[in-house]
Amino acid sequence: MNHNVIVLGAGVMGTGITTLALRHGVAVTLIDTSDEILTVARARIAAELRMAQLVAGPAESDPGVLETATSALPAAGTATAVIEAVVEDAEVKAEVLATVSAAATGIPVITNTSSIPVDELADAMTRPENLLGTHFMNPSYLIPTVEVIRGPRTGNAAMAAAADLLAALRRKPIVVRDAPGFVTSRLLHPMINDAARVVQEGTASVEDVDALMTGCLGHPTGPLRTADLIGIDNLVDALWVLHKRTGDERSRPCDLLLDKVREGHHGRKTGHGFYEYEKVFS
Repeated sequence: MNHNVIVLGAGVMGTGITTLALRHGVAVTLIDTSDEILTVARARIAAELRMAQLVAGPAESDPGVLETATSALPAAGTATAVIEAVVEDAEVKAEVLATVSAAATGIPVITNTSSIPVDELADAMTRPENLLGTHFMNPSYLIPTVEVIRGPRTGNAAMAAAADLLAALRRKPIVVRDAPGFVTSRLLHPMINDAARVVQEGTASVEDVDALMTGCLGHPTGPLRTADLIGIDNLVDALWVLHKRTGDERSRPCDLLLDKVREGHHGRKTGHGFYEYEKVFS
C-alpha cells in the first residue's frame, strides 16, 4: 500500500515523525498555522534527514514527497492516515481532532500523545472508532519502537490500518490499554520530576544525577538530559495531565521545572534547559 499521511503540527514531534515518514518513502503533508512556522519546519526536517543518514545510515527507499499547508481539509480526501502532533493540551488536541475528523471520515486518525487518555479525546471525533493513540519517542527516526494506545472505542479497522503504516515505517508497535500516561510516561515522567527535585534540594548537581543514573543504573542518557530532549515545557504539560487524572503527587511538577518553563529554558529546542545547546532553529 502506498501511504500518504497528514501530520498536524510542525513542532519537535511533528517534524520528527515527518522525517521518519519521508525516510521510508511515505508522502507527507505537514500542516501548521502559518507559512513562517512551516518554513522553519522545512529547514529542521532537512537537517534531521541529514542527521538520520549519518547516524542510522542511508534510507532503504527513495524519500517521500513533502508538502506543507496551513489547512488540513484539502488534503484529507487523499490521505491514508492523519497523525495529530500538536501541543500536549487536551483542549487544543480536541479542537484540532474535531476539525479534521469531519473531513477524514474513512481513515485512522492517530493522536500522538505522551499522557492524555485516547478515550478522552475520542469525544471530539465524528467517528470515535477511527481514533487511536501513538507515543513516538524523540527522535522518532532513530527509536524503532512505538507505544500504541487502543482506546475503548477504537475500531479494528483503525488498528489494522495503523499497524500497516507502522510496518511501512519499519517501527515495532507495542499495544497497550488506554490510561493516563499509558506505560512509558507513567513510569518515566515522575522519575524525571524526582531527578529535578533532587537537584532543586541541593543533593547533587545536574551532571552528577545523570552520571549516577547512566553509570550505576544503565539509563542511556540520564533523566535530566532526557528532559531537555523531550522539551521541559512538554514534560511539565504531561506531568500536569498525570497529576490531575491520577492524583499522584510524584507527578506534580517541582518548582525547578516550573521555573525553567517560565524562563523559556525548554531544552534542546531553545538552546538551554538543564544543559546548554547550540540553538539552530528559532
